[in-house]
Amino acid sequence: MTEEGGMTYSGAGVDIDAESSAVASLISSLANSTRKKGTKGAPVELQGGFGGLIEFGSNWLALATDGVGSKLQIANSLSRYEGVGMDCVAMNVNDLLCVGAEPLAFVDYIAVPTPSNDAHSRIGESLSEACMRANVTLAGGETATLPGIVTELDLSGTALGWLPSGKAIAGSDIRPDDVLIGFPSSGIHSNGFSLVRKVVSKSGMSLTEPCPFSPEHESRSVEFDHGDLGSVLLNPTRIYVDPIVELLFSDMAICKRESIHGIAHITGGGLSNLLRLNQSVQFLIADPLDPQPEFEWIASEGQVSDWEMHRVFNMGMGMVLVVDPSVAIGIEKWASERIPGTKIIGKVSHGSGVVHTPLNLVYDQY
Repeated sequence: MTEEGGMTYSGAGVDIDAESSAVASLISSLANSTRKKGTKGAPVELQGGFGGLIEFGSNWLALATDGVGSKLQIANSLSRYEGVGMDCVAMNVNDLLCVGAEPLAFVDYIAVPTPSNDAHSRIGESLSEACMRANVTLAGGETATLPGIVTELDLSGTALGWLPSGKAIAGSDIRPDDVLIGFPSSGIHSNGFSLVRKVVSKSGMSLTEPCPFSPEHESRSVEFDHGDLGSVLLNPTRIYVDPIVELLFSDMAICKRESIHGIAHITGGGLSNLLRLNQSVQFLIADPLDPQPEFEWIASEGQVSDWEMHRVFNMGMGMVLVVDPSVAIGIEKWASERIPGTKIIGKVSHGSGVVHTPLNLVYDQY
């Protein structure tokens, strides 16, 4: 499914299919919860896997955990940590949004071979800024010094959210003629960096050299910009709490919560993340968002095929809402005023899989 001789994610050391199979094996081996249905802490069955739900009286609690991944290897090599806390918070709170939860709190975990006051200070500032953007409480964390186990700084975290009992957005209500609304990303976000690093190595470029392409794009600005390639690759992951929480929870929202049938965070796996919502329908993408310039550079330098690029990266689209057609135009207008570049990208049809019609790309498994 890739061009002969082109670089692939599996060739860079990450096999998405093998990873999915391993996760499935893990899940199948997990014991049932000791908390029984109808009691606080009892598990709530939910398809998709963007976040886990537990009962908590008249409400449900949602939990998500994730890390920054190998993007940290670039941050570590440049000693630039201003954005990685935003990446960590974003990867977690964005997943909570996908089950219809409002993020409330976040805790972090930092593992290092040796402590560094400077690195910890800048990560702390980044986490604080991210929690402000996500409107969550930074409720605590843990730092572990693990020489011999870790060779460089690693960062992960867990987010807690809430939603009314029985009001999860799981994708089961998605039906043909629903409309897909795409929210632009800020760039690569925090997925696919094993392949990114391989491409950078192949290009022979230093991360501190001037960017070989113009990073300007209407959907984003480059934060903490040093004018080099590393700045563009490290651009922090966009946090979508504002405006999605307002859309889901505000009495002044432009549509009822029930009109939102699915929310997908486009992370590792690219467009195939839509399959996590519902596999009994087909997602047709007819008017995709415009990818940021770094994606074109990665594809060109690594000779990475279109199919592989859209399987690994977000390709300019970090979040997708699946909505009732009666509210689609209103949501598009409302959301684009808050995140410019947001637009209707396609619809749901009969069939199965994800189809990117302009490039004739098809994805039938996550």
